[in-house]
Amino acid sequence: MAHRDRGTREDFTSPIRRILIGFMVVLCLGLFLLWRIDSPRVERFRIALIDRVVPSFEWASVPLTRMSNMVEAAQSYQRLYEQNQELRRELQQMESWKEAAVRLEEQNAKLLALNNVRLDPRLTSVSGVVIADSGSPFRQSVLVNLGRHDRIVDGWAVMDGLGLVGRISGVGDRTSRVVLLTDAASRIPVTILPSGQRGILAGDNTAAPLIEFLEDADAVEAGSRVVTSGDGKLFPAGLLVGQLARGPDERIRVRLSADYERLEFLRVLRSHGAQIITDHGGLILTDPLPELGSQTEGEATEEDTAAAEAVGE
Repeated sequence: MAHRDRGTREDFTSPIRRILIGFMVVLCLGLFLLWRIDSPRVERFRIALIDRVVPSFEWASVPLTRMSNMVEAAQSYQRLYEQNQELRRELQQMESWKEAAVRLEEQNAKLLALNNVRLDPRLTSVSGVVIADSGSPFRQSVLVNLGRHDRIVDGWAVMDGLGLVGRISGVGDRTSRVVLLTDAASRIPVTILPSGQRGILAGDNTAAPLIEFLEDADAVEAGSRVVTSGDGKLFPAGLLVGQLARGPDERIRVRLSADYERLEFLRVLRSHGAQIITDHGGLILTDPLPELGSQTEGEATEEDTAAAEAVGE
């Protein structure tokens, strides 16, 4: 009896199921065709249908909208947490750098006071603004708003806040041209620390100039500091240039400390030549030494005899 009731129920629901499935298929095909027809009348019908149906289903999109907002808030909180942790690490690192800088400053002040060092007051600087660049990949130079009115002299060194940038090459009344270290015409003598090796920093229109005429390439390591040597009286000695590195071609190059991508303010070093001393000041003995042959062998002065007796005792 139970099997008969089950069979009767299945026979009754099967046609209804087929009818519903066929109706859904026809409805989907009709909607597809409706959305594919390009006609002004159909377009107006679609707009009217959307305006009538979509607002009534607004309640269904509220949970999805709130869920997406919650997910975005959680992701934003995660990003803020990661940024906070990174800022904490950077702050701790900066604190350690600050302490090291303070100790070095105190040590430098003590050494200067101990050695009674007198710095050259004429080695001053004047700051200017970059007003234009060369605009050419074959010539690396910029213009600054400093000139003869500011007593700028051709050949002076130019720096930014981090390191050496180049030198003055061409002075006008109110502007000057600065040839950068990356220019192909730039050649300056440098010293590599702490090995003390000397070479020539040669620009090649790339961001990392080459080191040429190095005395011993095996005696230097990547990461060594590169400073000006002061040879040739072109630049003052000890100006920071950058760090040593090896390029993809295994040639020795320098990663410049100056930020060439943001050259806005430059500092021109007023480097006056040292005064030439022509008078020996009595430090060099001008009287001739007494001839050693004036005394014959076997003869000794009273001082020599007394010294010999003292040594014998």
